[in-house]
Amino acid sequence: MSSSRPCTADPGRPPPPEPSPLPADRRPPTPPTRGTYPVTSGKHRDTGFNLQIAATLAGDLLAVSTPVPGSRHDMHAWRQSGFPDAFADREGVGDLGYVGSGMITPRRKPPGRERSIGDKEANRSVNTLRAAVERAIAHLKDWKIFATRYRGPLTHFPLVAKTVTALAFYKKGW
Repeated sequence: MSSSRPCTADPGRPPPPEPSPLPADRRPPTPPTRGTYPVTSGKHRDTGFNLQIAATLAGDLLAVSTPVPGSRHDMHAWRQSGFPDAFADREGVGDLGYVGSGMITPRRKPPGRERSIGDKEANRSVNTLRAAVERAIAHLKDWKIFATRYRGPLTHFPLVAKTVTALAFYKKGW
């Protein structure tokens, strides 16, 4: 049976202390409003992750790395991804962000000069190969969570990336 008496504090316990205002020099600092996460841009208030994609020359997805947080260079993300060891026995094709990685990359424009005809033809050949990888990236961005800004908890993004990758493989029938 329930009683109809209101709940009261235990008469044997003292009441909780009243909050007292702290002097200005003892107050905790106000948390920052911009760039509170280490991977958030203060200017654009947006998160940044770098995913590395491995694809076949037919445009089929082979692997997607775990996200590298922050605004990081492609070479840093490439080294962090574990792909250099996993694909050491294969030749890779990349854009100008991968110069020096041992991958096939386009040739840079010399400072103060134009590219030679040979460089332009070489770049056309490399970019023809890269088009398949770019197509694989575009298919991965068919998933809205990759095509738009990620608004969920940043700690969940690696799991989201892994899930979307598994769904992309499932969609392909792999």
